[in-house]
Order: sequence, then structure tokens, then C-alpha cells
Amino acid sequence: MSWKNKLIEELKSLGIIMFYLGLWFAFMIILKTLLLRQYDIEFTGLSMAFVGALIVGKVILIIDHIPLGSWIEKQPAIVDILFRTLLYSVGIIIIIILEKAFEIRHDYSGFLSAIPEVFNRTDVNQVYANSLAVICALLGFNLFTLFGNYFGEGGFRKVLLSPPPKKR
Repeated sequence: MSWKNKLIEELKSLGIIMFYLGLWFAFMIILKTLLLRQYDIEFTGLSMAFVGALIVGKVILIIDHIPLGSWIEKQPAIVDILFRTLLYSVGIIIIIILEKAFEIRHDYSGFLSAIPEVFNRTDVNQVYANSLAVICALLGFNLFTLFGNYFGEGGFRKVLLSPPPKKR
């Protein structure tokens, strides 16, 4: 496979992941906006959803290139799903913590000293909420990927766009 084909395949994969995560993160931003509106707090962050989708999508693609070993192939699909979700989640949580530390680095005399302070701040619940939401998104993504692998290319779309089967 030439480097052009690899690049196109990588961009296609990133696009699919970004679309899914972009929808999920946009939902999170809309939910956050609605919750804050009841306290008359203005919040606009839709662009953050798409930047976050790009970053998380790239993390998923990078981690996807890490060989998991032959033992995972012998396990039931649920083990693969949960293991991948755990692996992706650890990577994403680290990025969320580093991002928050980058935001507060001026208050704590530098980036490295700000990392432990992320957990001492009052907005640490935001880190937990964002992490939990991303973990749910990753679990859903891994399930969609599994079903896509079982149904083949375009099979999942075919199932979703066809009439439901008759009840037995």
C-alpha cells in the first residue's frame, strides 16, 4: 500500500471517528449550556466539541496501532471492547488532566507543578464529568466498531436503514 493510500485511509478513519465523537461532544456542550442557563451563566463552547473530537480521535488512532497481543483475539468480544475502552480511557483521562494543568499553569508557577493541583481545585468535578462522558462515548464507539466488523463494510448502515425485522 502506497503512502497516499495509507494517508487517505488514515484520514477516512479519523473523519469517521471525529464525526461520531463530534456529535457526542456537541451533545455534551448543549447539555452543559442548558444546565448553566438555569443559573443565568452564558456558555458557548461548540468549537471545543470539535477540537476535542479531533484530539480524542487522533488518540484513538494512535492507540489502535499498539498491538494488544494474541491473547485478546482468543477472548470473547466483550473482553476486547472493555479492554480497548479502558486503554483509550486512560489515554484520554491523561490528556484531560494535562489540558487542565496547562490552563492553570500560570497560577502554580509552571506546568509540572500544576498537574497535582488539578485534583485540588473546585472544578475537578468538571474533569471527572468530562472523563465519564468520554468513557461512555468510547464504549459506544467500540461497540459500533465491533458491530461494523461483524456486519462488514456498509453492513451496519444497511441494518440501520432497513425496516426492522418482524417480531417472533
